[in-house]
Amino acid sequence: MAMLAVGVDPDNLREISMDPSVMDWGLQDISASDAGRVHDAGNSMYKMRTSQKRKLNLTWAEPTAAQTAEILQAFNPEYIWVRYPDAMSGALETREFYVGDRSAPVRWYQLPGRENRYKTLSFNIIER
Repeated sequence: MAMLAVGVDPDNLREISMDPSVMDWGLQDISASDAGRVHDAGNSMYKMRTSQKRKLNLTWAEPTAAQTAEILQAFNPEYIWVRYPDAMSGALETREFYVGDRSAPVRWYQLPGRENRYKTLSFNIIER
């Protein structure tokens, strides 16, 4: 089974054929709009967490042009559902995300028989 499966709805996910070489899991606290520092003697800070959202930083090392296209096309819709291994639950989770900026620097090989590859493909996805 692939590490990631992606789709526009949770019932129709398609596995990504190349697993990421790096997946940094993160959890972001979302605070109320009136949260922040109070100008009292102790400069008290009020978090006032309203929710938590997952953020995954994904990187693929040296994907081919075809693999790069497959990944970028799968993550191209405005909102996507992703099945992934979640660090906090310790299980596979399926959640809705949106995608941040994408980057894919090209690495050119001059060796005979080697196809051109991208050095990396990386972007983050943030839970909706």
